[in-house]
Amino acid sequence: MESVLDLLVSICSVVTLGQYVWSMRAHFVLQAMSPGAMVISAVVIATALFFFAILWIETQPVPAKLAGFAVELASLALFWWAIATSRKARLRFAFSPDNPHGLLTDGPYGYVRHPFYTSYLIFWIGWGIATWSIWAMVPVAGIIAIYVFAALDEEKKFARTPLAGAYAAYRGRAGLFWPRLGW
Repeated sequence: MESVLDLLVSICSVVTLGQYVWSMRAHFVLQAMSPGAMVISAVVIATALFFFAILWIETQPVPAKLAGFAVELASLALFWWAIATSRKARLRFAFSPDNPHGLLTDGPYGYVRHPFYTSYLIFWIGWGIATWSIWAMVPVAGIIAIYVFAALDEEKKFARTPLAGAYAAYRGRAGLFWPRLGW
């Protein structure tokens, strides 16, 4: 049973990472890899190798693997909801030097301003849960820091565009990564 769960978590993780790579090429506008995008790619590769090693070398409780797998599936659902919502928007990839050219506020964007980053964070948290290692918190914390930095950088760019007023109002309605709890 444990090897089957290890395989299931591993396959889901590889598929998820593959979909993220697909989105870099087919969904987001990516002129060239910025230094920030290169950092994200390097951290993702290193963390994935680290998590694979922990998953296959160490023993994790079955509930941790099942919970981590369920969280990974939730991240995929959010990722594809964001893809479907933003298909025509031609969003820029993280750390692009270009200013945003549009504002999405429907679908998952009605709840969070950065649903792609949220889906990535949920994925890494889920995989970290599946590894059931205190050491998984270190790269997850690093990934959280990178995506907070990327999101705040994008938000500063909105302030330099004609969308600044609309974006300020939107910030009052939607959370950064998690939905606002108050009405």
